[in-house]
Amino acid sequence: MARLEYKGHPLLRKDNMIYYGSFADKYIVMMQVLETKKVKDLDVATKVSLSLQLTDPSIKSRDRVIKKSEKSSLYSAIDVAAVWLERALAQG
Repeated sequence: MARLEYKGHPLLRKDNMIYYGSFADKYIVMMQVLETKKVKDLDVATKVSLSLQLTDPSIKSRDRVIKKSEKSSLYSAIDVAAVWLERALAQG
């Protein structure tokens, strides 16, 4: 099975959820596709929620969220996710 990566970090999709980064690291970005539209025969994301989160399982899920945003495409969401993750991992 091919492993999908973007800018050196893994991407994992489960239904409408996309996880960017490694759960072995301190942070991960979770993206949720909220709305789509049909373009020919493809579903294209038109509303994506994203949040930078701590991966520590001992912290309550609502307290893990560091920052949140919403974007109008998957491309812009992944671009923001890449910047957030790089900065967060660089700070430790």
